[in-house]
Amino acid sequence: MALYEHVFLARQDISQQQVDALVEQYKGIIEANGGKVGRIESWGLRALTYRINKNRKAYYSLLNIDAPAAAVAEVERQQRINEDVLRFMTVRVEEHEEGQSAMLARRDDRRERDDKFGGRDDDRPRRPRRPRDNEAGEGAE
Repeated sequence: MALYEHVFLARQDISQQQVDALVEQYKGIIEANGGKVGRIESWGLRALTYRINKNRKAYYSLLNIDAPAAAVAEVERQQRINEDVLRFMTVRVEEHEEGQSAMLARRDDRRERDDKFGGRDDDRPRRPRRPRDNEAGEGAE
């Protein structure tokens, strides 16, 4: 059996519980076809780079899969049919990464940095605002 990383994006207007139900549904399909799902990561609701079917955000989910190609093909077929799934991508890998994925590690690093340095609401000096041409300022008549 081959190793795969599978990421799918679910619509923003469904709940996190519905996304979890989708993950369990696809996990069941993989197991029914002789495969197994290792790590499951939910990356949460994130902004999309561009709109997909009028959606600006989507729920991201990652599945590490150890299954035959037929099981992955069946999951992808089911996701094409499902209206709640916006996009999906499956990549064959040599081995699965240990620990958190880069997406979760990056988010945790950002939280630690915000906690350590005060985040965006700190008291750093701000650049003074330049007056506009039509505002009264120095040299205005």
